[in-house]
Amino acid sequence: MTPAPKHRFVVIEGPIGVGKTTLARRLADTWSAEPVLEQADSNPFLERFYRDPIGAALPAQLHFLFQRTQQLAGLRQQDLFAPVRVADYLLEKDRLFARVTLEDAEYSLYEQVYSRLVIDPPKPDLVIYLQAPVDVLMERISRRRIRMEQLIDRAYLEKLNQAYARFFHDYEQAPLLIVNAATLDPVANDLDYAELLGAIQRMGKGRLYFNPLRHAVL
Repeated sequence: MTPAPKHRFVVIEGPIGVGKTTLARRLADTWSAEPVLEQADSNPFLERFYRDPIGAALPAQLHFLFQRTQQLAGLRQQDLFAPVRVADYLLEKDRLFARVTLEDAEYSLYEQVYSRLVIDPPKPDLVIYLQAPVDVLMERISRRRIRMEQLIDRAYLEKLNQAYARFFHDYEQAPLLIVNAATLDPVANDLDYAELLGAIQRMGKGRLYFNPLRHAVL
């Protein structure tokens, strides 16, 4: 029997290809929780952005901003009756991506739009940050064969990975579980998943670095 989760709102974060959504879905299934997932496929500018990062960055980013704020605002309205929820993004990632993708003038415009939105997202009880080197991310992106993701530039992924590392170095808004996801496969490997689930159940305040030692070479 899987113990009932002690966290009511868990967020999985990390760079493209690290496995956020698949882990969020599996945790939601384990806990009979409500998944709160990004709808990247519905962004009409995303493939254009991968083809033309300079020309399509601003509309792609603004579409995500409006989509994310609308989705999270809906959760706030349901808070009195909220089930356990597992999300595959933090709202703060929107600014992180904007700083990486937008030129200075576009970012200034983005910040003006952001500052005028009424944003009060629910606060997570736990954030799980999945880390992996760029080589691993590139291999996973290639393996999952989402057509538009095959256009992702390695240099862009390197900047994004660095931005995530800087962001979570100073993150203190919620308890943080930092997971070495380079060799961990909690979706396809049941032992990996059970080990990670145990670490999640043990999480209290502060931050914990989770490195699956059983994968070490003997």
